[in-house]
Formats: sequence, C-alpha cells, structure tokens
Amino acid sequence: MIIFRYLTREVLQSTFAVTAVLMLIITSARLIKYLADAAAGKLDAGAVLLVLMYRLPGFLELLLPLGLFLGILLAYGRLYLDSEMVVFSATGFSPNRLLLYTLGPACLVAAIVAGLSLYVSPTGLAKAEQVFVQQEGRSELDLVTPGRFLSQSGQGQVTYAEALEEGQLRQVFITQRGNSGKPVVLVAERAERRIMPENNKRFLVLLEGSRFDGQPGQADFRHTQFSEYGVQLPEPELTSEIRDLDAQPTAFLLNSDDQRERATLHWRLSLPVLALVVAMMAVPLSHTNPRQGRFAKLIPSILVYLLYLGLLTTVRSSMEKGQLPMAALWLTHLLFIVLAANLMYAGRFWSKVFGHLVPHGLLSRIGSGKA
Repeated sequence: MIIFRYLTREVLQSTFAVTAVLMLIITSARLIKYLADAAAGKLDAGAVLLVLMYRLPGFLELLLPLGLFLGILLAYGRLYLDSEMVVFSATGFSPNRLLLYTLGPACLVAAIVAGLSLYVSPTGLAKAEQVFVQQEGRSELDLVTPGRFLSQSGQGQVTYAEALEEGQLRQVFITQRGNSGKPVVLVAERAERRIMPENNKRFLVLLEGSRFDGQPGQADFRHTQFSEYGVQLPEPELTSEIRDLDAQPTAFLLNSDDQRERATLHWRLSLPVLALVVAMMAVPLSHTNPRQGRFAKLIPSILVYLLYLGLLTTVRSSMEKGQLPMAALWLTHLLFIVLAANLMYAGRFWSKVFGHLVPHGLLSRIGSGKA
C-alpha cells in the first residue's frame, strides 16, 4: 500500500499539473475569441466570463485523459531516470503490478471524466447556448450606447445615436461601405428595429433621414432623402459554436432512436474508456533508459495519443452520418487496447522465446558487440 500511495500521488500530481497548464492555454485562446466578439458587438462584455465558465467542463472532459497520459509518462519517466523503478523491480515489483496500481488513479480520472461528459458538460453547454441566444436576441438598440460610436469591424459599419427614448434611437448616424466599395452615410431623426414576418429577417429602420453615396465633390456623388429606410442586421453567429446535440441531456439521448443522437451518446460513454486505455498505453511507453532522458519518448507518445483521438472523432462523424455502426467506436477502443497489450507484453514474450532458442548470455554479448 505504501508503493501504491506513492505511485498514485506521483501520477495524480503530474496529471493535474499538466491538465492545469493545458486548461490555461485553451481558456486563454477562447477568452481572446470572446473578447474579440465583445469588441465587435456580438457579445456583451459582462457575458464573456459567464460563457467561459460554462464551457470549461467541455474542455476539461477532453483534456483530463491527455493530462493523465502525459502525467504517467512524466511521473514514471522520472522514476526510471532516478532508478527507482530498478529498485522496485529488484524487490519483486512486476510490470503487471505496476499496471494494476496505475489503474487506481486512472479509474479516479475516468470517473471524473464520466461525470463531466454525461452530466456537467451538457448542462454547461445548454446554459452557454441560452446566453448566446439572449445575446443574439439583442437589437441594434441594445448594442448602441447613446453618445458613443459603435464600430462593427466585421461589417465595416460605424453607428452613432445621440439618445435612446421610448425604444427608438434619436439623431442616428451610420457609415458603411456600399456594394461598389464607396462610402455610404445614413443620417436619420429616428430609428427602430423591425422583424419581417415572412422571413424573420431583422432590420434597423431609419425614419425621416438622408442617404449620401460616394465622395463629396465627385461626379457620382448622390444625396437621397427618405421617410423610411431599412438596414438589415447581421444574422446570429454565436450559437454555431455549440451543436444542439452536445447540449442535450444524457437522459434524453438514452431514449432516442435518432442516428446522430445515438452517436453522441456513445461518444459520451466512450470518453471514460479513453482515459483507461491511454493509462494502459502510458505504462509501457514511459519505460525510459536513464541515459536517454526523461522526455525521450514524449513526442512519439503524444503522436500515438493524437492518432487515437483523431480516429475516435473520425469514427464519431461517420456514425452520425450513418456510414458506420455504433460498434465502430468501441472497436477503435479495442484496437488500442490490443496495442497497449502489445507494448506491455510482446517485448517480454519475444525475449523469452529467443532466450530459449539462443544459448544463455549470447543475446547480451550480441547487444554489446562482443559476440
């Protein structure tokens, strides 16, 4: 039990440290994107951190297995480098027991991943989707702050209103680029939002104003007066980040016969299995010669993990399209379990076979160049 607690502590410390670093990288990149959306007027600044918190479980369910995989490689790599594994082996600590002890913290991580993938992550995505819907439901009136210019860089448009009274903007100024690339300036006494019932398109309708096209002083400059002028508002883009299936409760997916929903359910159930399988692969991959260094096998091991995750996502996509049966996802897990068993036992198996066929001591002399 002393060895078990020691190995568990080393693995979990490395796992949570690696996961924390990966989470910091992912959340920083996502925070930058949300801040850019807020600067473009797509997202309210007060909703940025709220949305980010709701998205964290979805990031964590994929980062924890990777953190466990790298944590085992780093923890056991240090033990091999410091010759602690040699001491364990000299006292009768077999590779099978090392694998069995490693599955202890791996089961804990798998349980956390199961809770995240089956309940916490869908709930967080559903709440984030609600925030996005509320943000997309905001009109131009909600985005404009009286007395301040609103720049929407993605659309090349700048809006200004002197006041907001009784649901209408007063003394409105809008500048944008026309279809020919020439500047267009709109000035109106009032503006209000309208939704066209036939196609649900959103428009900002300017009332009692003027439109100026082109550069002043040029021959093609035009000045048009209007009583009503509609400017179509951009279509919502935020909710495209979240698929409806990912935000569905697991209980709903259990009772569904839809192909895509069944594929999503199997994906959520397979994530805890991913954590267990990568732990099984990490144990033999962590074996390092002290002269090679602690990070000798880190890059090849990461490539194996990326191959594993890439195959899983490809199979999931094919399952949603009906091109593969649901068993394909579990066969992928089985394939990498076989790979883990091969890494764990094949080397010792062939060593035993050739040990019986070759005279005792010859293999070591061949390896040292003395034969």
